[in-house]
Amino acid sequence: MIKVAVTGGIGAGKSFICEIFNKLGIPVFNADHIARQLFDSNQEVRKKVIGLFGEDVYQPNGAINRKKLADLVFDDKIALSKLNDIIHPEVRKEFHEWVKKQKAPYVIQESAIVFESGIEGNFDKIITVSAPEELRIKRVMQRDGMTREKVLERMKNQKNEKEKIMKSDFIIENDEIKMILPQVINIHNKLK
Repeated sequence: MIKVAVTGGIGAGKSFICEIFNKLGIPVFNADHIARQLFDSNQEVRKKVIGLFGEDVYQPNGAINRKKLADLVFDDKIALSKLNDIIHPEVRKEFHEWVKKQKAPYVIQESAIVFESGIEGNFDKIITVSAPEELRIKRVMQRDGMTREKVLERMKNQKNEKEKIMKSDFIIENDEIKMILPQVINIHNKLK
């Protein structure tokens, strides 16, 4: 089975593109969603995260305090790397188990940090969703209620879009000018 990653910078429209693939009958694994679940439900992950950051990174109800965790790792590349070393192998395990259960010509993993986390070798093909920076900023500000400065800070932590495009097999331009559906169907036809 062909394993495909869909990636792109914050606000590029990865989830929207993955919804279209899903409507075409392609199973989509959302790595960020699974990581959030693992922080809350996987006892081994929980133990390691508490060992790294302390008990108060979890809320009294047992769920991870995402804002606190983000604040702890945002400007600390070493702490972020240690956190990624805990969560990424678990997400990969979940993905491989999930793939075994699928019955499609190919599957998709949606992940914002395919290149940043060095997992591109786990995929047969990579699709990068591209959008102009100003449009991405506007989308994230509207979607998440963030300030422009906060969005720009987040963008700094992601690989340059040109680098992602150079390393990708397919590009989908989500610029609100080019039509999305023909681009997705073209890729879909090549993959199936």
